[in-house]
Amino acid sequence: MDIKEYFARISYRGSYDKPDLATLTDIFQHHIRTVPFENLSIHCGESIELDLQATYHKIVKKKRGGWCMENNHLLSWVLKTLGYDVTLLGSKVYVPEYNAYADEIDHLLLKVELNNKSYIVDGGFGMTYQMWQPMELVSGTDQLQTPGVFRFLEENGVWYLEKVKRKQVAPDQSVSASHNTEEEVCRRVYLFTLQPRDIEEFRDRNTHLQTAPDSLFVTKSICSLQTADGIRALVGWKLTEIKYNYRDNMDLVEMRILADEEMEKTLKEKFNITLDKKFVPINTSRLSMF
Repeated sequence: MDIKEYFARISYRGSYDKPDLATLTDIFQHHIRTVPFENLSIHCGESIELDLQATYHKIVKKKRGGWCMENNHLLSWVLKTLGYDVTLLGSKVYVPEYNAYADEIDHLLLKVELNNKSYIVDGGFGMTYQMWQPMELVSGTDQLQTPGVFRFLEENGVWYLEKVKRKQVAPDQSVSASHNTEEEVCRRVYLFTLQPRDIEEFRDRNTHLQTAPDSLFVTKSICSLQTADGIRALVGWKLTEIKYNYRDNMDLVEMRILADEEMEKTLKEKFNITLDKKFVPINTSRLSMF
């Protein structure tokens, strides 16, 4: 595995000789804007492996994306290689439709210690809840980023991440879903503790999420990528493009439904993804991704 090859993959041309916050943020932003959050392997008849070498081959050499256990596992290798103090953490994602957090740890994130401060680095959540900068691990402080206001809250050793959503406007209401007209709300994202984790602790969940019939990742094909001013996402056949804060605390949401014959071209042009196997899009879950 070659760090310079990884930098070429994410189009990073900055310096990396000093493991400081500015370098961490720059590399992180390049990663989330070039490496999609996606589960397309599941819908191409491929398995998602937790082996770091396989993840490197998939994301760096094959120019694919991945989900949290791939993106953040790869990022942990990158940051450790550059001299950062990195710890793997596990979280339970909040499911608003059930008004509950997952029963078991189902998300991998990173904690980075830097200048006697702790930062959460999470390059594998995707969609509109993807942070754009490392977040300082402090409770009750609003941290304003381009996607919106994020904050951590801590209670008895359990940390909660939440995000304040902006209002959204979708000019083409014929394709709009109800969530795009929601008033501004505060949305819970996930909870976690600071207990260090090993990648082996995620192996069973990694298998479950790609095989269980009721798994969100089995019932939805997902590909999302952060852009310079927003996000684009392909969920099932629906392509959504969001421009953050395009006017006065309002996000612009544009959607359209693709035909099967448009999928291959759209993945290439919008996400720079070329698949080796036949992709079968799906969206049978009623759980919202936005």
